Amino acid sequence: MKTSKWLLMFVVILAAVFTLAACNNEEASSEGNNEDVELTFWTFGATNYEELVKAYEKENPGVTVEIRTSENADHHNSLFTALSAGTGAPDLAMVEIDQLDRFKEAEDRFVNLYDIGAEEIQSDFLDWKWQIGENNEGNFLFGLPTDIGPKVMFYRTDLFEEAGLPTDPDEVQDLIQSKEDLIQVGETIKEETGKPLVDSMEMVYRAVIDGAEESFYDEEGNLLVEEDGNAVKEAYDLAVEFNEHGLVGAYEMWTPEWGDAVNSGDFAIEMGAAWLKGWMSDNAPEAEDKFRIAKLPEELAGNWGGSYITIPGETDYEEEAYKFAKWLTSPDNQLESFKSDAGLFPSTPEVYEREEFKEMEDDYFGGQKTSQYFADAATDISFIYKGSKYTPTQDEVLNALQNVYDGADPDKEWEEAVQRMKDVAAR
Repeated sequence: MKTSKWLLMFVVILAAVFTLAACNNEEASSEGNNEDVELTFWTFGATNYEELVKAYEKENPGVTVEIRTSENADHHNSLFTALSAGTGAPDLAMVEIDQLDRFKEAEDRFVNLYDIGAEEIQSDFLDWKWQIGENNEGNFLFGLPTDIGPKVMFYRTDLFEEAGLPTDPDEVQDLIQSKEDLIQVGETIKEETGKPLVDSMEMVYRAVIDGAEESFYDEEGNLLVEEDGNAVKEAYDLAVEFNEHGLVGAYEMWTPEWGDAVNSGDFAIEMGAAWLKGWMSDNAPEAEDKFRIAKLPEELAGNWGGSYITIPGETDYEEEAYKFAKWLTSPDNQLESFKSDAGLFPSTPEVYEREEFKEMEDDYFGGQKTSQYFADAATDISFIYKGSKYTPTQDEVLNALQNVYDGADPDKEWEEAVQRMKDVAAR
């Protein structure tokens, strides 16, 4: 009888041991095998992330990352629709810097990256870029920083030479220290070559607005454009002044006419961001070795563009999505993105100190080592607040500038633009 009891007890204990072992093996298998993890990643524009994803999948067997790429506007509208509906959002999504404040109003639809350890990598990034990714209180992080768009002066050496001006980057930088210097150079180029200084009034406007720490709205949502000293009015007035001097062309960015003008040298200067470098080498082959890069005057420098990688809250793979985003935005991989055809400029300043970065020669720009010009511009940028209605509000200013270029009265156009901006703010 006792033997039977002990035998039964032994069988029960043995079964329990095997059950526990099986559970442990299953758990270990689950932790070590990510075969069921399929991440969806919505992007826009040219990023070269497809190549990096291949590397990530190779390093993380069983993980797949499906990229869907759309045009900027379509991408952000689709993402906003999905978040509003509470269904259909991806595991990860890029959000462009001008659009980010719009999405901050849907804070509850995103994962707070501070809740999953993002503060541990904060020091890897430029302070201003990281801060823009937070909410106003600084306790919610919407996304990890990807690229940035520090602005420099892309100038045509052939037009400068024809106008009797220096062409060496350091000499050009010494020549143009202020907006007044830029106007004087523009007048010389126009007189000697018959070409405008810049492509459009918008580029002059952006030279001021892209560096403004406060422009259309304050953090309470108040419209600021009628206040004395407002950056929007300052930018508008400078564009009008350049137009009155006859220094702007009629080339709207991204149109075929603009592309042809870049290629053939129909204007002398583009005050553009780092990402323009990649576009030029891919799309303006006849201009190779005709452009050089110099630093803009401090009052005309700033940031134009750049993005964040966010994690929508409906994801089933919060930790896995964060692991991938952290890997993709690391200094090593931001350098890879910069070296690629996409040319995304890093938001991780550690990269700026690497010899590989410093010594990169750019064949398109005559072998010039252009990277450090962008790095110097990047470290001069401050926090920029835009507001959730930044894009539609700014569109009203750009419409007014186009009307002025077509012959409308600048003062009347500004007054009408202010009213339209008020209507946008009131929606």
